[in-house]
Amino acid sequence: MIDGYGRKINYLRLSITDRCNLRCQYCMPEEGVEKLKHSDILSLEEIDKMVESFVSLGIDKIRITGGEPLVRHGIVSLVEMIHKHPEIKDLALTTNGLLLKKMAKSLKDAGLDRVNISIDSLKPEKYFQMTRGGVLGNVLEGIEEAKRVGLTPIKLNVVIIGGFNDDEIEDFVRMTEDEAIDVRFIELMPIGEVAKWSIKNYVPNTAVLDKVPELVPVESKDPASPAKYYKLPNGKGKVGLISPISCKFCTNCNRIRLTSEGKLKYCLHSDIEFDLKKALEDQLDLTTYIQQSVLKKPLEHEIGKASTVARNMVQVGG
Repeated sequence: MIDGYGRKINYLRLSITDRCNLRCQYCMPEEGVEKLKHSDILSLEEIDKMVESFVSLGIDKIRITGGEPLVRHGIVSLVEMIHKHPEIKDLALTTNGLLLKKMAKSLKDAGLDRVNISIDSLKPEKYFQMTRGGVLGNVLEGIEEAKRVGLTPIKLNVVIIGGFNDDEIEDFVRMTEDEAIDVRFIELMPIGEVAKWSIKNYVPNTAVLDKVPELVPVESKDPASPAKYYKLPNGKGKVGLISPISCKFCTNCNRIRLTSEGKLKYCLHSDIEFDLKKALEDQLDLTTYIQQSVLKKPLEHEIGKASTVARNMVQVGG
């Protein structure tokens, strides 16, 4: 599957729910967001039907997201369904980790390859504050269980927030010293709720290199990866910098997104959507519809040029 700029699209980010068991401040308002009706969410069978079409067009890498995907009823069965497509070389999941201790083995047995875990503080009280109620200890236990059952390599996603966790950068980096864990720092993106925040909360990823100057660059094996990787001398893991604001990575973009209600999106930073659920209900040829839609994928995102994305991260599968 090739877009209009000759980029090979082989990576699908698949959101399976808009629901979450946390209320992270940069992700949604304190009162939450209006939840989709059950009938508006793709069923497991509809998801698998769409995955079949995507796979037939060359998608061989899928990441399951949410909301929080582990709160979706039937998530283990869905992993089993997707795993049965032999063309898929990499099946991963992004989670906040709260339910991972209980579910890691079942997910691994169902065919999940690896997990990314969102964690924005290593201090219990700060984690509780930012997530509006999350228990850090549960996440840390989930990480240990994921390592035990082999959901590896594990990547930790850290959103850098000025005045909140920028004083923990060195602590996160040191986690990569003795363990084969990748820690990836992500810049705040003006999507939904974050667009209301002060510019003072934004910290460019160069702050990581300023605070830990001994980090050395690592050559990337994947030119489509949004992260630039570094490592500590003799470190077992890597440190990734994902910089959609200060340093675009659109040129080699190989991904598309599917929201939990079946909307095809080019990019997290775009409000353009194509209704695959309706196309499926109208018995259209999904492969043709997807191909025609992907041909219109723009060259790059418009952050900094246009209005911010209206929907909150939890609603579009961040």
